[in-house]
Amino acid sequence: MQFTFAAIRRTSVACLLFAAASHAQASCAGSVAQLRTLLQDQEFPLTWEETGMSDARPLIVSLGDRQGALFISFEKTGEGLLAEGRAQVCDRDGTIEARFERKTLQLGAAASWMLKGALRAGAAVTLQRTAPGKLRIGTLGWNGEFIRGSSTIGLKANVGTL
Repeated sequence: MQFTFAAIRRTSVACLLFAAASHAQASCAGSVAQLRTLLQDQEFPLTWEETGMSDARPLIVSLGDRQGALFISFEKTGEGLLAEGRAQVCDRDGTIEARFERKTLQLGAAASWMLKGALRAGAAVTLQRTAPGKLRIGTLGWNGEFIRGSSTIGLKANVGTL
């Protein structure tokens, strides 16, 4: 089978159009209320604590509303901010993905160069329920196991008041 530049270009354009159509069909949330509706869980916890870390310093993931939009923060205990900013969470064919708004994305010194590059490029952070009260959260090159956190952990654990 012989491929021509025109055939490859037509295939690429078709793939882009399909991806754009799929993106448009995704259900998305831009606030805590919309997130809980999207997940069909009105009690979805807004703070999650990493359990599988080897350094005894859990990553804390906090969600909340800030200035009328969903805000997500990743903070490493004892090290500081990894990333935070406004985000949209979308259900893409059963995969829950959070993407930071680039203009509000703040990357901290605790973030690795790989994480900084991935998030700046628009990489999604996936959230997958593994059991009741447990999530696997990950992005390009990393994932971790999390449990529901308490409102007393993390520097931004109580982001509902932001």
